[in-house]
Amino acid sequence: MKVWKLQVENISIKDIDKSLLKANYVSNNEISTTLYLSFLLGRPMLIEGPPGVGKTELAKVVAEAFDRDFFRIQCYEGITFEQIVGEWNYQKQLLHLEAAKQDSNREDKIFDEEFFIRRPLLNAFLNEKASVLLIDEIDKADEEVESFLLQALGEQEITINDLGTFQLMNDLIVILTSNSQRSLLDETKDRCLFLYIPYPTIEREIEIVKSKIPEADDETVSAVVKLVHDIRNLNLMKKPSVRGTVDWVRSVTNLGTRNLDESLESSIGVAIKTESDKKRVIKDIFNKR
Repeated sequence: MKVWKLQVENISIKDIDKSLLKANYVSNNEISTTLYLSFLLGRPMLIEGPPGVGKTELAKVVAEAFDRDFFRIQCYEGITFEQIVGEWNYQKQLLHLEAAKQDSNREDKIFDEEFFIRRPLLNAFLNEKASVLLIDEIDKADEEVESFLLQALGEQEITINDLGTFQLMNDLIVILTSNSQRSLLDETKDRCLFLYIPYPTIEREIEIVKSKIPEADDETVSAVVKLVHDIRNLNLMKKPSVRGTVDWVRSVTNLGTRNLDESLESSIGVAIKTESDKKRVIKDIFNKR
């Protein structure tokens, strides 16, 4: 990561704040400091926090703000090596072998790069430009996949049977996200800089909403954000996300705010995602307003 270390000498945490804000991401000191240290040390970032607080968005914005190419591995239960690194194009290999039978001058070599379909990890490794690799929701993958990713990132190389070993070709920043569905390996935690992004404060959430919907009325934004914070204090199956807050403000703004409570209640499904939560919010919040 020598290239970035040369750059980081001329950048401050405040500069990172400004760069993220230009890319429409409202940061805070902890987020910007962890990102700065990730750049400086060349270490991956492991980000945890409730769904919808901006974990995935941060990785995308880092790529945009610092002019890096972006690659994403979306983890899920049962994800395999082939879906992360790549796989052989068996149909193309068979067609090549058939053609080789018809033409004696044609080589029958089928274990070559032209027959290999690259997936996100290998593409991120071989990309010539500085890049960001997002490993999203790594807690959904099994421990075997997590161990493989850890080894590849730690050794900065990927070995593929019948094809060879590929070295990391660029200054790659790696961001992992987790919703804590399972406990990650201690080795993963040890090699990463840890960042927990909670639901934002009222002040920061107002800033976030204004950055997304600059045309929204200040009074409406403030009222919706404060309402969402009251709702998050309830014992719900799914608390409203920051994304939900933004969508709710946008919905209320378009419905009209002559009667704000009426607009909020009629659009409650934008932020509240289960019927039981909806009933509780109406009973405990709206009926007391």
